Amino acid sequence: MDWRTLPSLTSLRAFAAAAEFQNLTRAAEALNVTHSAVSQQIRGLEQQLGTRLITRTRHGISLTSQGEFLSAGLLEAFAEMASVTERVTSAESVRPLVVSATPMFSSAFLMPRLSTFIDEFPNIELRIDSTIQAVDLKPGGIDMAVRYGTGRWPGLVSQMLLPGCLTVVASRELIGNRVLTSTAELLDFTLLQEQASVEFDLWLEKVGIPTDADRRVVRVPGNMLLDGIRRGDGIGATVPAFVSDELKSGQLVALFDDPIPQIGYYLVTLPGPVRPAANLFMQWLSKSITEYEKSLSRWTPSHLL
Repeated sequence: MDWRTLPSLTSLRAFAAAAEFQNLTRAAEALNVTHSAVSQQIRGLEQQLGTRLITRTRHGISLTSQGEFLSAGLLEAFAEMASVTERVTSAESVRPLVVSATPMFSSAFLMPRLSTFIDEFPNIELRIDSTIQAVDLKPGGIDMAVRYGTGRWPGLVSQMLLPGCLTVVASRELIGNRVLTSTAELLDFTLLQEQASVEFDLWLEKVGIPTDADRRVVRVPGNMLLDGIRRGDGIGATVPAFVSDELKSGQLVALFDDPIPQIGYYLVTLPGPVRPAANLFMQWLSKSITEYEKSLSRWTPSHLL
């Protein structure tokens, strides 16, 4: 098909509507345009095709033989287009909303708040894909993802949700009254790290502790990491916002932090428009993040006390 030779869709719609109603005024109302706009589109179509399509009468219009032939094909084609787009829209409206998120974000932020989203939008079926992997976003598949990083993922649109550098924390029960003054002292403890995540490894290397150093490491799923830190199974790194209450109460102590501009949790989507259910979730998530940030408490790493 040579798309370049086809008349514009606007002119074809104008003529098809006029043919259906046999009246330019009614066609204009159906298309939500002016009478003159419809008339102009039809004249342009006639000029492009090189033939008359309509004749004007006292009560409206009548179709020429060529107009009858063209209108029959167009009305059938537009009816099929309407049916197809309606089926697509219907399928998208009932398809579950799929959100990929890291285990840490899922357990520390999403799960405690999902009931408010469900109460507000009971007709949206939500599916959380909790994984540390950066899953591919494809139309008809995963709608959006929450990722931790710098926000730079080629071919995707990212929006900062929750700024947060990694902060090494430990339970007060584990370290007692000890004040760590050097990152080398971290090797005195078991290091809890999130499975398949390299952020803490990179942090340790940055502060001078290489990956081949003599250290005790236990790798656990992200949704279990915070529980292990709270119990005193070891020390670990997390975004301080997720343990704000524990830091405020003194149950946990911030040992070392690493402020890196623009690092944190990002909402990642494909370029272009998103379907209504996804847009509602994005608005809810943004609102929840704003409320969450307002409630965050202040904390001071123990090496700064």
